[in-house]
Amino acid sequence: MLDISNYEVWFITGSQHLYGIETLNKVQIHSKKITSSLNDHSSIPVQVVFKTVLTTPDEIIQICRQANNSIHCIGIIAWMHTFSPAKMWINGLKILRKPLLHLHTQFGSDIPWDKIDMDFMNLHQSAHGGREFGYINTRLRKDRKVIVGHWKDKEVIKSIAVWTRVAAAWEDCQHLKIARFGDNMREVAVTEGDKVSAQVQFGYSVNGYGLGDLVERIDASTENEVKAIVESYFDEYIVSPEMHKNGPRFADLQTAARIENGLRVFLKEGGFHAFTDTFENLHGMDQLPGIAVQRLMAEGYGFGAEGDWKTAALVRTMKVMATGLKGGNSFMEDYTYHFDPGAMSVLGAHMLEICPSIASHKPLCQIHPLGIGGKSDPVRLVFNSAGGPALNASLIDLGNRFRLLVNPVDALDPEHDLPNLPVARVLWKPHPNLKIGAAAWILAGGAHHTCYSQNLDVEYLEDFAEMAGIEYTLIDADTKMHFFKQQLRWNEIYYHLASGIS
Repeated sequence: MLDISNYEVWFITGSQHLYGIETLNKVQIHSKKITSSLNDHSSIPVQVVFKTVLTTPDEIIQICRQANNSIHCIGIIAWMHTFSPAKMWINGLKILRKPLLHLHTQFGSDIPWDKIDMDFMNLHQSAHGGREFGYINTRLRKDRKVIVGHWKDKEVIKSIAVWTRVAAAWEDCQHLKIARFGDNMREVAVTEGDKVSAQVQFGYSVNGYGLGDLVERIDASTENEVKAIVESYFDEYIVSPEMHKNGPRFADLQTAARIENGLRVFLKEGGFHAFTDTFENLHGMDQLPGIAVQRLMAEGYGFGAEGDWKTAALVRTMKVMATGLKGGNSFMEDYTYHFDPGAMSVLGAHMLEICPSIASHKPLCQIHPLGIGGKSDPVRLVFNSAGGPALNASLIDLGNRFRLLVNPVDALDPEHDLPNLPVARVLWKPHPNLKIGAAAWILAGGAHHTCYSQNLDVEYLEDFAEMAGIEYTLIDADTKMHFFKQQLRWNEIYYHLASGIS
């Protein structure tokens, strides 16, 4: 379902006519070599396209208009090879709506000490040409990413790759449609939010749909469609004996498959790439969608339980960022604590809906009572998640702004069996520790729902927050509560003033 290989980032180079045609020809040759080299790196999942060397205001305006109107271009990488007077860039940058990466590099990595002359100096002027370009972006209050280093450096390549993935996710946001089946869980605050503000800020639309519309698709599922899905359960998971063909719960497995088929049909028909449901709104359904939601998430759909459309959007966005990377991303909830002083940790889980992309083994397909919702026992996938570095991210509506809250964690390999807990789960230690991490999360207004990621680091989320123009708040190994509280207060003042200025 997820494919970002058709996207492009455009590589443009700034210069001017002062240096003559011979220098400009070299600038173009160097730019093409850098572009070609970037395309040789498989870590960059989109096509890097060299467009042109820009030397006049009209050329700059034209390329920015073309980028805005291109359905393939998801962002621009700008390099100032020489000195490019920044007043030329003003009108172009003012209209540019695509994400901007300022690559502050130079063609040669080292100074040729015994050969350097003024011709070399005139050609290799990135050191101050980039500062001129940086000034005008700052003067225009232009959000962008700045990467410094030689274009062959591994860290530079990694950061460019991260930015391209985030740019692809940002482009996905611009036409992301989220379907809500039922409303938010009643009386819950954090899953609510301003959908109009979200569409203005992020681009995606959030709308509700009656359960009857979904039930129509579920009931219309053919026997062949249901059979194919049931067969995939047996191919991909370890199905409990009672749900085998002659078992007493085989009909329940078929019901789960029918729900999955109906959900998929509804989402595809409407062009939705994320959705929510809630156990309080299930009229006409036999089970709460469990395995159906888990499998749809594994295909790339975003999901939020109890009507949490913000988390559904974030799960989708982070799945797009991580396209093709090892590991997974899933809807998650901080469920219960382990307060052993020597091993404080969090058990993350949910009633049903954890994505099998984070599973450490072949999932078990089981059926158990749920205890809430008043429906038949739902089918779900049960598994543990592996240890290793990970993070939790939460998108929060604070009324006057959106905040993206991020906390790196260390996932732990399970040390104990959980024979009586029939849910997918993961155990982790938050950074810097549970006491500070949880206190900071609570003070920042973080939700109990998150997106849990095994393959994204904080750079991805910071880049996304900058592209979206929202607050980014990090709880990490260096977090100190006194300074974190100050940061929250400073941010409150900044965003209050910034909204007044705009």
